[in-house]
Amino acid sequence: MPRDLFIDGVPELLLLRLLARKEMYGYELVSEISKRSNNVFTFGEGCIYPILHRLVSQKQLSVRKETVSGRPRRYYKLTAKGNHRLSELESSWSNVSAGVTSFGKALGNVAS
Repeated sequence: MPRDLFIDGVPELLLLRLLARKEMYGYELVSEISKRSNNVFTFGEGCIYPILHRLVSQKQLSVRKETVSGRPRRYYKLTAKGNHRLSELESSWSNVSAGVTSFGKALGNVAS
């Protein structure tokens, strides 16, 4: 299991899942992750924006600029390459989840 899956994997997976639904801008993504996870995931912009920039440079996302209320806003959209990456991440996280579940079952109920 690649180490970076655990470092950037969760926010990257969540970003790609949201962007598979529709084009969104950075702060909107940060807010939606928090909202849709019931505040379990509250990644700051300092975490999310570097991942967005990396995904754009890897051509997994496309970006367009628009001025809204006098302020520049960047809208991100999933590309075919990004959709492929999303499939890879979902498969990896499915394996992680299955492994954790198997591990827990093998140990039995140890919580008091």
